[in-house]
Amino acid sequence: MPDGSWRLGPRVGGALAGRWWQWALSAPDEMSPVRDETGEHAAWDQPDDLWFLAGTYGGKVTRTCAIPSDRPVFFPVFNIQTVRGALDQAPPRMPIARAEAWLNGSPLELTQFSGQFTLGTERHHTWGLWGALTPLTPGEYVLEIRADTGRGFWVDTTYHLTATAGPSR
Repeated sequence: MPDGSWRLGPRVGGALAGRWWQWALSAPDEMSPVRDETGEHAAWDQPDDLWFLAGTYGGKVTRTCAIPSDRPVFFPVFNIQTVRGALDQAPPRMPIARAEAWLNGSPLELTQFSGQFTLGTERHHTWGLWGALTPLTPGEYVLEIRADTGRGFWVDTTYHLTATAGPSR
């Protein structure tokens, strides 16, 4: 496979998880990439140095979107955040009974990251199981994400991605 997992250390992964949450939570409800069930809002306020794919609030979602071929991609499989309490408070976590992701049928490496971020004046903890991809060469891709807590919460997300050269906005 010419395109593959982007391996991140815990510090960079935790920082990206925080940035992802800032991006996801700053969208107005009507433009929210997380609430979006089609991919229509996937390009909303994307950073210039990478591309975020949205998670879901659970259940089955299929999205179609164009992404730039010159940026790495970062996405949640499972993730959670909470307002930070005491300095020694552990970040929240979700149980994982099953978690898998594939790009065009090839399995991807998934990594747990914890981090912190600020939204307004509140500091937040975040935890998640994340996937990351090196920049994709121009073309068509199918990203499949399947995960289950074993306690009733599950995700079944399919992205039909078109990696394009040049601006995707």
